[in-house]
Amino acid sequence: MTAPEITVATPADRRRIVDSLVAAFPADPVLRFLFPEDYPRHAAAFFGHLFDKRVNRESVWTIDGGAATAIWEPPSGSDTPPEEIDLPADARARMREYDDAVHAALPREPFWYLGVLGTHPASAGRRWGRAVMAEGLRRAAEDGLPAILETSTPKNVEIYRGAGWEVVCELSAPVPLWIMKQ
Repeated sequence: MTAPEITVATPADRRRIVDSLVAAFPADPVLRFLFPEDYPRHAAAFFGHLFDKRVNRESVWTIDGGAATAIWEPPSGSDTPPEEIDLPADARARMREYDDAVHAALPREPFWYLGVLGTHPASAGRRWGRAVMAEGLRRAAEDGLPAILETSTPKNVEIYRGAGWEVVCELSAPVPLWIMKQ
């Protein structure tokens, strides 16, 4: 089996990547907390925002134009307030609550942040997620910086541990969450 080609995403990949990420996360506890109603529309706005914010920083890696995608935030990045995303006020309030909890637990020193790692269900099981994740880990290593992520499912904690990540912090609110470092 040939290794898949990993590319840096371009604006032309946006629709396929957003559609794949929406399909990948319908039961994710964080996304269900953020968007308990009208998940497809609100998740598309959310993932589209994350993509737009990072695509020109060349920190979005993908396989097959979106079948698997890793959206990384380089260490010099800054967050966009939820108020700037086209979402209902209640969803923006939940995003602010979530962001505040996560950011209070993140390290103060520079790091690469794996914001989203998702594989379209039709491409699951091929280890493509690990492949695109590795590109950001490579960049973090080149910069001599740690990589950080958060996950909201025990199953993913074990998957990430198998890829060399370690839990550095656990949060219980607004949803159970594990912050991991590599």
